[in-house]
Amino acid sequence: MPVKTALVVEGGAMRGIFSAGIMDQFLEEQFNPFDIIIGVSAGSINAAAYLADHKGRNFEVYTNYSLHPEYISLKNFLKGKHFIDLDWLWQVTEKELPINTDLLFKKNIDFEIGFTKNESGEAFFLNPNAENLSHYLKASCTIPLFYRNYLKVDGQVVSDGGVAAPIPVERAYEKGATRIMVLRSRPESYRMQNGFEFKLANLMFSKHKGLLEAIKNRYKVYNRSIDFIKNPPKGVEIIEICPPEHFKTTRFTQDYQTLITDYEIGKNMGKIAIEKFYQL
Repeated sequence: MPVKTALVVEGGAMRGIFSAGIMDQFLEEQFNPFDIIIGVSAGSINAAAYLADHKGRNFEVYTNYSLHPEYISLKNFLKGKHFIDLDWLWQVTEKELPINTDLLFKKNIDFEIGFTKNESGEAFFLNPNAENLSHYLKASCTIPLFYRNYLKVDGQVVSDGGVAAPIPVERAYEKGATRIMVLRSRPESYRMQNGFEFKLANLMFSKHKGLLEAIKNRYKVYNRSIDFIKNPPKGVEIIEICPPEHFKTTRFTQDYQTLITDYEIGKNMGKIAIEKFYQL
């Protein structure tokens, strides 16, 4: 029975510059041995560009479009608008940086995008097609609070896929993968704490009980996924690729030079990831 391989891509908003660099390096080296690719939030966009052979696409998004004042704006947020204006970003990048769906869906790869159900707080995953890809990617990136709208997918009101399934490595295992590469957006030492963001959720999401529970439990789910990575089931090999401890990009970084530096770190880690894959 052949080994089934999977690539799992964590989100993290601007921290996605790291996996963008990794997958651009993959494209440079024509490295794509995966049967399954699963992405959530920013990780799903990076995965889509990778599948469409669009090297540099998301580098441009992170280092150009994401730095426009129309995209991330505290001023707008205080006026009751979005802190992260996905509507603006999607409108401009769909026009100027479209993802080639013909190339993406020509590949015989099981590509899934993750979402969080607002009603139940559960994670769920769907395979996109050419018609709904853009909407699915956007829906998976709708960070609660910072983007004020709620989108529907498959009849469900949803939020950012990284809430209920921040690192969907267990999903890859459920789908039969026994060799899994996980692209993280946090250093290896990171463990999530139950902090301010979780307390704020009580005030903001009382009408979305499931989402509220998912936000409250996110740190537990996140840390459980790390435990799974460190101690996989028998017969499962996991390659974990993390940014180094000196990685500086945060969720909302707006400094161009920091993003350039961390993209290059991602590209270098892409070379290491390929070596690790062939060493197993």
